[in-house]
Amino acid sequence: MSYSSSSKFPLLMPLMVACLIMAASGSNFHNDFDITWGDGRGKIVNNGEVLTLSLDKQSGSGFQSKNEYLFGKIDMQLKLVPGNSAGTVTAYYLSSKGTTWDEIDFEFLGNLSGDPYILHTNVFSQGKGNREQQFYLWFDPTTDFHTYSILWNPQRIIFSVDDTPIREFKNMESIGVPFPKNQPMRIYSSLWNADDWATRGGLVKTDWTQAPFTASYRNFNADACVWSNGASSCKSTAPSSSTSTNNAWFSQEMDSAKQQRLQWVQQNYMIYNYCTDAKRFPQGLPSECKMS
Repeated sequence: MSYSSSSKFPLLMPLMVACLIMAASGSNFHNDFDITWGDGRGKIVNNGEVLTLSLDKQSGSGFQSKNEYLFGKIDMQLKLVPGNSAGTVTAYYLSSKGTTWDEIDFEFLGNLSGDPYILHTNVFSQGKGNREQQFYLWFDPTTDFHTYSILWNPQRIIFSVDDTPIREFKNMESIGVPFPKNQPMRIYSSLWNADDWATRGGLVKTDWTQAPFTASYRNFNADACVWSNGASSCKSTAPSSSTSTNNAWFSQEMDSAKQQRLQWVQQNYMIYNYCTDAKRFPQGLPSECKMS
């Protein structure tokens, strides 16, 4: 499968993209993140405007947010490892701590030059995951920065790429499906070697002659409830206008246009959906898969 644009799908409105970038333009990685491992392979450059992670045969690297969040709209622009990135994984996710942790995952599985990356998504609640959906992207994610977003509110989680929703995980506690809503999460990212499984199930190994492999980040924005000292910066069940310049995300759902975009992605670019993998669940598909 090759990268291509599609005439079936309308281009994003330039104004919407411009507003997103403007909202994030004030971010400074020095203020928002700590590089947590990699022995110098992670770097904050350009006066805090760009963060890079690198991987070589000795080690990868990673960072985490200074803040914890309990609900929010999180945006980050990434430019992925170019060229032959087989065996590498760039992970970008939210996660809490403990044995019954919650987690919301983007993982980008590297591939041979010319082949598309696989975007792997997953949702963990109370330590239980196994909710993978995988996609090809409709562009080459290594030639420029693209915006990867997580909208997380009490009703739903929406994964988006350049403001195009690719996946929605709804709160279905009413049918016994746990939903991440009580544990604050930090933002994490790492670039690491996973050539035992990442590319074609581990058949294609990392070519270390191509190292160091580097991924780049910019324009972080969190319109979110910050968790500190056991309390949320959002004082009530929804953020007030005094704590957020734009709190629509707290009750946001997809309108008909967004739903059409979601369907377009899932019909044309989804390559794996746990909800259709009957062999994996011989006792029956998970409860959330049975809901329309």
